Amino acid sequence: MHISEGILSPAVLGCGAALAAAGIAIGLRKADYSRLLTTAVLAAAFFTGSLVHVPLGPGNVHLILNGLLGAFLGWGVFPALFVALLLQALLFQFGGLTILGVNVFNMAFPALLCHYLFRPLFNSRPALGGFCCGAFSVAGAALLTALALAFSDEGFLGAAKILFLAHIPIILLEGLITALALSFVLKVRPELLQEKLFT
Repeated sequence: MHISEGILSPAVLGCGAALAAAGIAIGLRKADYSRLLTTAVLAAAFFTGSLVHVPLGPGNVHLILNGLLGAFLGWGVFPALFVALLLQALLFQFGGLTILGVNVFNMAFPALLCHYLFRPLFNSRPALGGFCCGAFSVAGAALLTALALAFSDEGFLGAAKILFLAHIPIILLEGLITALALSFVLKVRPELLQEKLFT
């Protein structure tokens, strides 16, 4: 769901960069640096998962896993996704440096919202909480990406709709993956969900 360089308007690029920078700053300020290994592992999962592209319709889709990161990290999702997306831009030319702020915000903000909305379900109904966190994080990222395209140029409105619709299977799959992951972690390492890595 990376947006490539040279597509968005300067206003959207500037707004995305400012919002992402604010999120990264808050995430770093709230960080518990004794828990960086968990953050690094989750960022690596995001990095790896989004490298596998599956053709679908006029484009392709890939796993995003931003909901999984949001479930565990809270505000830490901003710095974790920033590092992962920066490495993808530098190593594989996914997205780009000028668009990095928009891509980070589009992925991280819905995951942060879902962290706060669905975290109360993680202990009582982990499968439901995980599914909602995974599915709505991806749906939010697809919606923000579509809005960024639509606000840049009205000619992108059709492409924005197609982009969102193409991600419906991924939304459902991400919900399932996050639900399974949370249920598993609660059985083997429940302290990972109880500890606040980024409060």
